[in-house]
Amino acid sequence: MTPEQMALAIAELAADRKAIEIVQLDLRGMIGYTDYFVICTGRSDRQAKAIHDAIHAGMKSQHAILPRRVEGLTEARWILMDYLDVVVHVFTPPTREYYRLEQLWGEAPAHAVGVGSG
Repeated sequence: MTPEQMALAIAELAADRKAIEIVQLDLRGMIGYTDYFVICTGRSDRQAKAIHDAIHAGMKSQHAILPRRVEGLTEARWILMDYLDVVVHVFTPPTREYYRLEQLWGEAPAHAVGVGSG
């Protein structure tokens, strides 16, 4: 599975759990530790956990891929899932607004992916 395919599969799994504002940042050539960020938002910490759970279960069952590590699951305001070639960031709205990763990595090509509306 290529990093692009992995990023898309992760975005689709997040969309299935009604994640909103799903964005894929292409970081190839900018940093050495990953190719893509997939950034998305859950409306609450509970939904952020559900998005994490869907991504984790889907990537495991459909592609036999587990994250190298997961951080932030306890508080679930910012859950980071490290799949090496793809790093997933699942935010709650205030946390995403505070950290503004898209602005921080503003030079990276960004693609909205299946933006959920409800």
